[in-house]
Parts: sequence; C-alpha cells; structure tokens
Amino acid sequence: MTSSASASNRDRFAEGRGTGPTPSQTVGPFYGYALPFPGGGDLAPAGDPAAITVHGRVRDGAGDPVPDALLEFWQADPAGNLAGAPGSLRRDPVTGAVIGRNGVDFTGFGRVATDADGHWALRTLPPGNGHISVCVFARGLLHHLFTRVYLAHDPFLDTLPAGRGRTLLAEWEREGVYRFDIHLQGEKETVFLDFG
Repeated sequence: MTSSASASNRDRFAEGRGTGPTPSQTVGPFYGYALPFPGGGDLAPAGDPAAITVHGRVRDGAGDPVPDALLEFWQADPAGNLAGAPGSLRRDPVTGAVIGRNGVDFTGFGRVATDADGHWALRTLPPGNGHISVCVFARGLLHHLFTRVYLAHDPFLDTLPAGRGRTLLAEWEREGVYRFDIHLQGEKETVFLDFG
C-alpha cells in the first residue's frame, strides 16, 4: 500500500467512515477448534445406572455424512441444575491441557467429533430441564450453529412451524438409547436457534 493510500484510509477512519467489518470465514480446512479430549462424550460417571446414550449422524444438504464436524453439548443435571463450578475435567498440571474426566463429577459439558461416517455418541444423564443444548462446528459453516435435543415432547416444540419441532426430538431406540441426527440443510434440516 502506498503512503497516500495509507493516509486515505487513516482519513476515512478518522471521519468515522471505516471500511466496515471484515467478513466471516468458513471453518477449515485444517480445523482443530480446541480438539476433542479423551472421554469428551462421557458425561455420566462410570457405572451410573441412570446413564443414557444419545447418538446420531451429522448430514449435509444431500444427506451425506459430515466426517469432520465437532459437537459441543451442555445440559442441566437430572435435578435441573447447571454446573457452576469447576468439576470433572482433569488437566495436565504442567500445560493445563485437558487430559480427560475424573469419572466422578457431572459438569454437563461434552465435546465430540464425528467419525468418518458422520456418527457421534454422547453418554450422559437425563437432563432435568428436558433438553440438551448442542453447538455444531463444521467446515463450510460461516458461524457455528445452535440446536437442542429433546428426549420427550416439550411445549417449546409447539411454538415452531408445523412439523419442524420433530427435527429437535430424539427418537427412542431402546431403553436408555436415543437417536438424534443433525441435518445441516435440505428437506430434513434441523431447526437451528438464534440466541443473538
């Protein structure tokens, strides 16, 4: 940039006529957003008889699996309380990096990556407030997406356009196991929420 162009930009900013915000960029191609940690999908303490599994696939608009998405989950405990203090994540004492869970405490937070088939799984406790919040990160997305997993019908689902609430309702497969597929686009697109 030449000296005169630089001066011109400074003048525009000084007059309150900046160049505007920088546009968003997609995630990737070497996406490693605070990579998943060991046991990131195991929220329930080991051996807890109330533990449930919620699993599914992340799919694109053509219905193909998304093999490199990252999902973050957060939820209330079975009593409906949200964790407010540091809890079950074990950290390396030297680097501070997360090295796993302590297997005892429930924080209500998990992070899992999809596998080559777009599959993910979460072992958790039933949320006392009726839903599990999900944040989806994937290549090609300009912004991460927010959605929820409901294990049973909730009045919130009735506020959505006809038929759309079912995209937030997990399917019961068998005792303690639910399926929830996330469709990023297309006819079966999951309802994504805007908290802005």
